[in-house]
Amino acid sequence: MRRRTSPPPSPLPQRDGVDAVRVRLPPEGPWSTVREHLTERLSGAGPGVVDGMFEAGSFVGADGRPVPGDAPFEPGMFLWFHRELPAEVPVPFPLETVYRDEHIVVVDKPHFLATTPRGGHVTETALARLRRELGIPSLGAAHRLDRLTAGLLLFTVSPEERGAYQCLFRDRLVHKAYEAVAPYDPALALPRTVRSRILKERGVLAAREVEGEPNAVSRVELIEHRPGPGPALGRYRLVPRTGQTHQLRVHMNALGLPILGDPLYPVAAPPVAPGDFRRPLQLLARELAFTDPITGHDHLFRSTRSLDAWTAYADWAAHADGPGRQ
Repeated sequence: MRRRTSPPPSPLPQRDGVDAVRVRLPPEGPWSTVREHLTERLSGAGPGVVDGMFEAGSFVGADGRPVPGDAPFEPGMFLWFHRELPAEVPVPFPLETVYRDEHIVVVDKPHFLATTPRGGHVTETALARLRRELGIPSLGAAHRLDRLTAGLLLFTVSPEERGAYQCLFRDRLVHKAYEAVAPYDPALALPRTVRSRILKERGVLAAREVEGEPNAVSRVELIEHRPGPGPALGRYRLVPRTGQTHQLRVHMNALGLPILGDPLYPVAAPPVAPGDFRRPLQLLARELAFTDPITGHDHLFRSTRSLDAWTAYADWAAHADGPGRQ
């Protein structure tokens, strides 16, 4: 069996905490030059963009030297380039460092900040921001939180150690507990464990429950409840046993307790204008606990953030035109 070799390191430094894009030419094809292949592969960039990048020397090889467009097509060749970054509205909330050592960084992420670069969120992500603020270009995410969810995130300092921490999440060796604010139903018996099969289709924003063997398990506990200016509210502790996309949001909605501020469950709300940070999803990754696979230390971290709909519901509810109107 032929062993797969690791790609060479990027010859280009990061920009604004974002890695250069790596492209590997396919093992075979009809192209005679590098330009022909990249013009086809990057066709979504727009007419003339790839030609302009070649003229500017934007594509480089493993040695860091610009690759000319008329260079012969070489199967398996690696190229790097920096893409034009989209203009982003800054997320005006701090990213707080909870813990840092030579192996890991744990942060308390605010609502609205994506974990890693993707789509229209690139420089305004926890990963890019931390690389810039801490000066650690090798930093990588061990797991992710939804952009709308606040709370604890684990990052690794060394790429060589990242796999060990990612395996903790894959093998369910990390204790995670969340808090949420949602309607209170006195007729609903809690605590309870919710099990269902959740399907998340590519290109579809919302996940859904389907028939079949359960792949999502969540423990739902009521911490406290109180009357509100409108419907009675509950503050809930949610403990996921699995990690399906939007699992806690789907399960709370299925119980008839949609999390306040949720723009997808039970129904999709109209798109929110960029820069509208008025009504965050009332979901917080409160606890993160695990045994460090490198040092053997037992870690327990707790977010110090609060959920606005619980601490200041009148102010939060006043933004009635925000996302996820309840």
